Amino acid sequence: MSPVRKLSDDAIVIRLAQREDAEALASVLYDSFIEFRHLYTAAGFAATALAAEQIVLRINEGPVWVALLDEATIGTVSAVAKDKALYVRGMAVLPAARGKRAGSILLETVEGYAAAHNFKRLFLSTTPFLDRAIRLYQDAGFRRIAEGPEDLFGTPLFTMEKLLTAAREQKV
Repeated sequence: MSPVRKLSDDAIVIRLAQREDAEALASVLYDSFIEFRHLYTAAGFAATALAAEQIVLRINEGPVWVALLDEATIGTVSAVAKDKALYVRGMAVLPAARGKRAGSILLETVEGYAAAHNFKRLFLSTTPFLDRAIRLYQDAGFRRIAEGPEDLFGTPLFTMEKLLTAAREQKV
């Protein structure tokens, strides 16, 4: 996968994050989740709306992508390998940019990376109150599973997965 992916009909560009993107990504995470802050515990919100220093650590752990619209940072997602699976985390799109397919494009980017690196499944954890995100994940083929964790510092969570081998076999 090339580090920059430009889509033809819209101005959304997806590229790998650099350390210099950390402040902008911290703002995206904060601005994307602030409307839900009252539903998180204080520690749960802090673990979701990461500081720039924490984002730099994530960049060192695995790929972090940036979604740009007209050169402005509007979204992000990151991933980290866990055994033969790829854990999707830190997914966010600014409220003003929702509905422009940035979330779908970010998920497609993660799935392409997973396929290129022979991961067998994608999984993520989300909170039950992020309805739009849950619909996005379901539309992308993720299904809720019984695997934990069940909370993030007291904020409820559930896990969703997408089996990549099954998706590839259906296309054949």
